[in-house]
Amino acid sequence: MKAIPIIILIILTANIFFPDSKRDSGDKEIYSDTLRTIEPKNYFSLEDQLVTTMLSRYHFKKFELDDSLSSLMFDNYLKTLDFSKVYFYESDISALKKERYSFDDYILAGNIQPFYDIFNLYERRMSERMAYVDTILAKGFDFTQNDSADINRDNSTWVTSPEEMDQLWEGRIKNDALNLSLAGNDKEAIISNLKKRYENFNRALYQYDSEDVFQLAMDAYTTSIDPHTNYFSPATSENFKIDMSLSLEGIGARLMSEDGYTKVVEVIPGGPAFKSKKVDVDDRIIAVAQGETGEFVDVIGWRITDVVQLIRGPKETTVRLQLLKAKDGVNAKPDEISLVREKVKLEDQAAKKKIIEVNNNGLAYKIGVITIPNFYTDFEGNSNGDNNGKSTVVDVKKLLEELEQEKVDGVVIDLRNNGGGALSEAIDVTGLFIDLGPVVQVKNADGYVEVGKDVDPSLVYGGPLAVLVNRFSASASEIFTAAIQDYGRGIIVGEQTYGKGTVQNLIDLNKVSRNSTNQFGQLKLTIAKYYRINGGSTQNLGVVPDITFPSYIDPQEFGESSEPSALPWDQINATNYKLFSNLNKFLPELISSSEKRRNADPEFQYLLEDIQTYKQSRDQRYISLNEEIRNKKKEENDEKEYIRENERRQRKGLKLLEKGEVPDKTEDENDIFLTETGMIVTDMINLSGGLTKLR
Repeated sequence: MKAIPIIILIILTANIFFPDSKRDSGDKEIYSDTLRTIEPKNYFSLEDQLVTTMLSRYHFKKFELDDSLSSLMFDNYLKTLDFSKVYFYESDISALKKERYSFDDYILAGNIQPFYDIFNLYERRMSERMAYVDTILAKGFDFTQNDSADINRDNSTWVTSPEEMDQLWEGRIKNDALNLSLAGNDKEAIISNLKKRYENFNRALYQYDSEDVFQLAMDAYTTSIDPHTNYFSPATSENFKIDMSLSLEGIGARLMSEDGYTKVVEVIPGGPAFKSKKVDVDDRIIAVAQGETGEFVDVIGWRITDVVQLIRGPKETTVRLQLLKAKDGVNAKPDEISLVREKVKLEDQAAKKKIIEVNNNGLAYKIGVITIPNFYTDFEGNSNGDNNGKSTVVDVKKLLEELEQEKVDGVVIDLRNNGGGALSEAIDVTGLFIDLGPVVQVKNADGYVEVGKDVDPSLVYGGPLAVLVNRFSASASEIFTAAIQDYGRGIIVGEQTYGKGTVQNLIDLNKVSRNSTNQFGQLKLTIAKYYRINGGSTQNLGVVPDITFPSYIDPQEFGESSEPSALPWDQINATNYKLFSNLNKFLPELISSSEKRRNADPEFQYLLEDIQTYKQSRDQRYISLNEEIRNKKKEENDEKEYIRENERRQRKGLKLLEKGEVPDKTEDENDIFLTETGMIVTDMINLSGGLTKLR
């Protein structure tokens, strides 16, 4: 189920407040006597106008603060609070619709009270639901009935009555209970777990304060202009620096709260999660345990700050997580993993090399693989004149020279999950593969275009080259990939990249304000846009590979093109550059050969089956609440994995597994994408007459 985060970054913990319940207008129980009302602070009006001034002056997009933007702001705010439409009623939305085209006027006037009015209504509706949970739990659960839960409400209408809302929530909570039952919990444990879970929801609700609501309001405003423009409250900025710092011991993942779940939004290269190869973006963490034997603590409904504190701990200690894997969709079952906490060090994120051996038509080839997790540089060392500082270009140059000594036949640059980094490093690394020339164009808000160039005429590697990317390859990695493609320097393989072709700057509002009495937040806003040397932008479209691999990810659902307010693709004039080679003449045959291999490869066929299953699960709106049906589905999935594993073992000449036997997963699983990319490089060698020498 797609959802939009309520709070993306960390906010401070407020005092916990548990009100008594009371009947409201003969409808549902709510906390009406003691339900607080959150009000804006006096200086928020000034800060709102300061944000507007900065956006109008410096944002790349020349936007109008008008009714059109107001409508986007209205929708963004409602989605932020209640994306799944499980709190507000249709009558609430009808009453609020009169505000749809007024938010531009409110923002200009510094009137942020309407945001607070909507939030207070949301808090009231959420309180009603939390009170009703006890009623559902008191009934108990019968998993023999043939009922279902509405789990995918992306395109649903708003609920029209308390009875319909009750039915919706009964299904949601019964599904939670059934998941716990399928995981081996008895009735008493299920009730206890769910009671604690929804107490956590209630606790999180009452930890919102005025500053939190202001951040939600401002972010609804800024992300209506573009998705990478954000407001950070003082508390968020400070906690983000402290709690999300790579220098702290943890698992090496950035987390966010979404629809009550803790979701992985980035796996940090070099960290424990990255090294384990068991944690992916969009996976949800549902429970955390300490050490090898500690009891799991359910963290659904927890605030992100509390989950982070539970996951973090002393270096070289173990933390265990229960994950719901994103690729398993609505039928995901908890997957337990164990990670050893450690600091994410710069050297762990550095470029690395290895050699893979592939056989093409009876001929053996050595393919050098250089993995670049991000484009890093030691800014502090460089500014101090330290020539020994870490640098992507220095490391990659050294690795290429080592591969030359090892007499590889071709090279693959692996940029999968490379989220970007230093643009200067991306330019310089590109220069290792070309003589010299332009690499990227950067256009600022005034229309001025600056060209980033490789000015070093030396060519470190001139042989067969492929660049492997996926949907998580973004920003600076897209610049490198686009330049290699535009020069005809190498073949681009994998998935369409993310499409982040914009540049952001962080403004401390305290430094631009004359008000020294109050503490303001920070504004991250888009100030420029990247363009390829052929004139096309990497924004929104990303880089489309020459040879595309199958993927779980639909570009319309993840990446820049999935964001309604994303800046559009456009183009400017191409800059002058000289083609390195014309690889287009080889493309039809390269594509055909790759497709034939993939069609004959059982692992790629397994992947295609899994993608199809995932898409069906993703589009499934209702899920059965019958335990027998769900168990049967689980058994079918287990049987499919058992058959696949024995097919793999049979191909390798290994002993087949008995029913119920767990396979040994200590060895790295075959990276079918990397292997096939290596094969594509050997096809290039054959088609180009065998030119494999480094120059």
